[in-house]
Amino acid sequence: MWMMPRRIKQQTGRFSKVDGIPYELPINSRSSPALMAAFTLDVRKAAQLLPGNEVHPLRLWGNKGALLVTVIDYRDTDIGPYIEFSVAIACTHGRKPAPPVLPLLFQKHYGLGQYVVDLPVSSEISVKGGKGIWGMPKHQANLDFRIGERTISSQYDQDGKLAVRIEIDRPGKAWLPLRASGANYCQFRGMLMKSFIYFRGKFAFCLGKKASARLTLGDHPRVQPLKQLGLASKPFFVGFFPQSSGVLDDHFEAWFLSHPQLPESQPEGLESVVGLGLSQKWLAPPSAEDRQPTVAPLLPSAMGALEQVDALEERESSEQRRVDAPADDASQGAHP
Repeated sequence: MWMMPRRIKQQTGRFSKVDGIPYELPINSRSSPALMAAFTLDVRKAAQLLPGNEVHPLRLWGNKGALLVTVIDYRDTDIGPYIEFSVAIACTHGRKPAPPVLPLLFQKHYGLGQYVVDLPVSSEISVKGGKGIWGMPKHQANLDFRIGERTISSQYDQDGKLAVRIEIDRPGKAWLPLRASGANYCQFRGMLMKSFIYFRGKFAFCLGKKASARLTLGDHPRVQPLKQLGLASKPFFVGFFPQSSGVLDDHFEAWFLSHPQLPESQPEGLESVVGLGLSQKWLAPPSAEDRQPTVAPLLPSAMGALEQVDALEERESSEQRRVDAPADDASQGAHP
């Protein structure tokens, strides 16, 4: 579904500075490869990871929901290049859980989206903006993004330990022109926060038995709850954008998270971001579990990483290789 608000187009060419971060509107990115994989999970177990009483795991069938792993190699944004590794649970928003399947058809009615469980990124400035403004659970980590002849992969390390590794088999040629939107639900400052993204690109994908990927959950404490979700060993969906572009809406929504009793602990708040700077520098590439680095960490002034997949993209269409020009309201995208 593609329904970018008219307001975003009307703000094009204007500028903002929020928490010291300069933005040219709309908040966009270009030339961003992305991989996606979806694995079934146990809905009842997933519900235990969701906050409050208004966000519920999406039910596909029976007791099965979906864990969504999305990694985007943002190469051209207002805050510099960075990788974003999203681990999320497909969800709905409302007073009670939604029936199976229907939220896929009536997305707005059921508040379809994904609850972001973990969102490591490459740079400090991305943490400052993404968490401080939109409430996303961003934190800086060791990340990479590799595009090979047969596979696309990414690894996320934290504190010298493997957190998550995802590797998908290339799902063929990116032939489908796709324009889509999505909603992210996150918790921050004791609130449930909802942000909106709009993206487009030529998409390759596989469904069912043809989908092939390997998800590895490491020993880092941050990811141990994921091991309790009853995840399937094989995905039911994989996808790949050789190039994508989109927009992160500067509008977002928030609700107080409620509890049966007053929480004793203080939720994470602005103290976790107020001292962060605007550095675009990356941490070292991940090296846990004998992961060997292929390129040096990308610096803001070094856009040479764009050459990493040039040889492979030669085999795709020339349209996939070119940087999308802002020809209409659907031409750009980002996740600061």
